[in-house]
Formats: sequence, structure tokens, C-alpha cells
Amino acid sequence: MPKTRWIDVAAQADERGIAIDKVGVKRIRYPIVVLDRAHGTQHTVATCNMYVNLPHAFKGTHMSRFIEVLNAYRGEISVNNFIDILKNIRDCLDAESAHLEVEFPYFIEKEAPVSKVRGLMEYRCRMTGAIDGGKMDLKVEVCVPVNTLCPCSKAISDRGAHNQRGEVCIGFRTARFIWIEEIIEIAESGASSSVFSVLKREDEKFVTEAAFDSPVFVEDVVRNVAEKLEAIEHITWYCVDVENFESIHNHSAYARVERDKRQAAASR
Repeated sequence: MPKTRWIDVAAQADERGIAIDKVGVKRIRYPIVVLDRAHGTQHTVATCNMYVNLPHAFKGTHMSRFIEVLNAYRGEISVNNFIDILKNIRDCLDAESAHLEVEFPYFIEKEAPVSKVRGLMEYRCRMTGAIDGGKMDLKVEVCVPVNTLCPCSKAISDRGAHNQRGEVCIGFRTARFIWIEEIIEIAESGASSSVFSVLKREDEKFVTEAAFDSPVFVEDVVRNVAEKLEAIEHITWYCVDVENFESIHNHSAYARVERDKRQAAASR
């Protein structure tokens, strides 16, 4: 029986002379393992995007190789090995640059403040990286739900003050490893109070009174968080996005701070 001859169409020449900046696969739902401060590791499901560049002379890239690389690293994907994964993508696809985006839910068992009832809280996390020649970049983002109470409402009201749930999204680059839990704690410390998945009556009393005692504008939250990140030497760049989903307005309140600490140090 004659052997089958496979034609590598993707490797054939392309005559249009147009290089492609990014080509690859998107929205791959994939089980992964990430580092967990309390338990060592945590199993979760990520949505992954993987790309490389394609020189103008080639017709296509080899899509299956992206999945092969992902298979090799599903046992652990973290800040510690992200650059290695990018190098592997680049080498396996004979590319000059590689890009990887991994977004996943991260769960922490959180204890209610008074009753001590435990429940799982979900936090959205995202790691994005790129390698292009000798240049490497890795950014981590963690989004944390919080509660805020309006200082103005408290100041002008005879009874109570309006409060609302908000979200603090912290993106950062770091010179060494930092736990996701540390970033969550920083985000929560800048708000009026934390958000919990399970609260009994005594917990609700505690949380609402704690928020009443710590009113913050969206501007206060973003500055509180930025101040904490500024104090961590190994964080070299950060951005903080805060959105309050206003309870008595038909809009959200928003604030952002972004700072490149290395650039700021060089300009001094």
C-alpha cells in the first residue's frame, strides 16, 4: 500500500508581501493549575489566547502546535513559568514573537467576620505576556469586588448613606513573585468594606456598620490602593481601575491611576 504524502500548505510561499503581527488561536477553554497560597495549588478553567507573528513569505502557521504547548504546561501556569511558555510557543512555531493571554476564575475560601461561616469568593484573574526578540513582558491583573459608602451622602443625610458594590482591578508588573491573595488584600483594604459570599445577620450588621465608619469616594479607593502598590519595591509598574456601580445614580463612578515606577525613578 503506498505511503500517504502530506503537503504542508501552511509552509508554502505567499506572494502578497504582507507580514502578520499576530496569528493563532483564541478562546481555548482549558483546565489549568495555578499557585494557591493556602493550599499550594488550585485547579481552575482558563480561557486562553495564543499568537505568534508570521513573516510575509509564509502562507500560514501551524495551529495545532499552540495546543501542544498548552498541553505541556497545563500542570502549572504561573508567573514563575510564563516566560518559559512564551519561549516554547515561539520556538515550536519558528516565530520571532509570541503572545499568551490566560484569563481564569480564582477562588478563595473566605470567612464571615462574626459568624465565621465560610464560603467561596470568586476573583477574575488575567495573565498576559509577550516575547519579541530579546524583549520580554509579563503583566498580571486581578479584579476584586468591594463595597463603598459615599462620604457626601453620609455628610448630608440625617439617616444612613447610600452604598454600592464596586470593583477594583489591579494590573501590575513585578520583579519577583507575588501571591494573588496579596493583591486581593490590597484592593479590599482601600474600600469601605469587603464583599463576602455568605453572611449571617450578625455579619451583615458588622459589614454595614464598618462601611458606614469608613466612607470613601471612588477617588479615595484608587489612591488608597495606589499608595499600597507604590510601597512594594518589586512592583515596577501598576495600574488601578476602580468602578463603583452606583446604587442611586444611573451611571457608574470611575477612577484610574497608572504609574511606571522605573520610569519615574529614572526621571528624578
